[in-house]
Amino acid sequence: MSPVLAGVLQLLALTAALALAHVPLGNHMARVYSSPRHLRVEKWIYKSIGADPDTEMRWPAYLRGVLAFSLAGVLFLYLLQRLQGVLPGSLGFASIDPDQAFNTAASFVANTNWQSYYGEQAMGHVVQTAGLAVQNFVSAAVGIAVAVALVRGFARSRTGELGNFWADLVRGVVRVLVPIAAVGAVILVACGVIQNFSGIHEVGQFMGGTQEWNGGAVASQEVIKELGTNGGGYFNANSAHPFENPTPFTNLFEIFLILLIPVALTRTFGIMTGSVRQGYAILGTMAAIWAGFVALMMWTEFAHHGPALQAAGGAMEGKELRFGIGGSSLFAVTTTLTSTGAVDSFHSSYTGLGGGITMLGMMLGEIAPGGVGSGLYGMLVMAVVAVFIAGLMVGRTPEYLGKKIGTREIKFAACYILITPALVLVFTAAAMALPTPGDSMTNSGAHGFSEILYAYTSASNNNGSAFAGLNADTQWFNSTLGLAMLLGRFVPMVFVLALAGSLARQQPVPATAGTLRTEKPLFAGLLAGAVLIITGLTYFPALALGPLAEGLA
Repeated sequence: MSPVLAGVLQLLALTAALALAHVPLGNHMARVYSSPRHLRVEKWIYKSIGADPDTEMRWPAYLRGVLAFSLAGVLFLYLLQRLQGVLPGSLGFASIDPDQAFNTAASFVANTNWQSYYGEQAMGHVVQTAGLAVQNFVSAAVGIAVAVALVRGFARSRTGELGNFWADLVRGVVRVLVPIAAVGAVILVACGVIQNFSGIHEVGQFMGGTQEWNGGAVASQEVIKELGTNGGGYFNANSAHPFENPTPFTNLFEIFLILLIPVALTRTFGIMTGSVRQGYAILGTMAAIWAGFVALMMWTEFAHHGPALQAAGGAMEGKELRFGIGGSSLFAVTTTLTSTGAVDSFHSSYTGLGGGITMLGMMLGEIAPGGVGSGLYGMLVMAVVAVFIAGLMVGRTPEYLGKKIGTREIKFAACYILITPALVLVFTAAAMALPTPGDSMTNSGAHGFSEILYAYTSASNNNGSAFAGLNADTQWFNSTLGLAMLLGRFVPMVFVLALAGSLARQQPVPATAGTLRTEKPLFAGLLAGAVLIITGLTYFPALALGPLAEGLA
């Protein structure tokens, strides 16, 4: 079988699996976030944290819940790392330095999972399981909760109430993430992913010295790493490591886990707003962008320029033979078009244009289909902008799902769109202008610039993947990337929840003959065009200095 055919067959199998899961999981999540009933275990949790799950919250109160819970997570994870040296199960590893502990705490709480450390050489079992794995669950649940709050903003009228953050958080963990993760972990273990609490042990001689590996609860962390679009691996090689991702089947299964909830949430959106076709329009836009990126990536990586690539069948540098170009390209596009950041190959070794595609996927805002929750609310904000543009073109007051998009709503949407590019470009410019950060670049010229641009793009968009050529374990990068991750995660949430509150207070307007049909393919095309044009206008100069200059050289 040719490598190209193998890549196409993987794409078709993945699409079929997602299509089968879309309706039942989407329906389930709609019931989860609409049901007035609380499970017994949920009642225990509410009682232990002193929360009343039946109290409705306006957007400021909902936001305070998000920020308070996340701040507590940052402090807990920071202290856990700083105390690692005296904790049991540390495998003899020392406590983490303050700047790296801050970076890691900010990273995992912000659902970014950027790692400036070697997991198997720095983090013991307690930090990995009680700290990092727990944040993989709850940070994903926070993203889903904010998305559900925005959906309620569209669905409700004459009220500023968006639900209860604590109820949404707990239900997301208990009824959605934990059950799927439990099944997924069993599948991964059955396919060869390790799951144990063994210590460090010698596995043989290697280049004149001994080689040592430590075990860990890898399968349970790997599954939520992908399912929650987190991305932080147990080992430094991430999903390229055979203990995390041993076979082509596990590779495809992990891609499926990454896409599962973001894809199904579009069905949840359609059901909760009373228009399933609206959900399909959003899903169609996401799918078209994702499929286009996959096709472009496979084309750039399969292109046979020169005898070395011809002999290898494509650009195989930095890729695992067991996955090939097809599986690696599919994983790279999926992980950067979502907020996952996991890697099964090293993006720095991709062709110049291939590396640019991974960067561009993050620059879109990771909305095709995006992270758990963040992809849906990001695309809905872009839909608000697209409706506003359409209204300007035809001279009508823009409306979306029966809600008028006025000055207040478009200001919230514009602020949401502008915050992430501002973080990326300002931090990249500062790193390039100052003398010290440039010492961390492995390469010079366009590729070296791409390393820094990629790092801040990944951090600000809460992706977490790296270009694998930048030494980010410095005080400058640990501090600035940590700050970019926190601002890139929580400042946009402020505008999302403010937009949700503004929409929920409105009285729906009836559809007329002049109302733009936002469930039609025409609007989906307009939405995709708005996403690409806004991103291109924002980032083209930076891309021209980095991956485009390298790819066209």
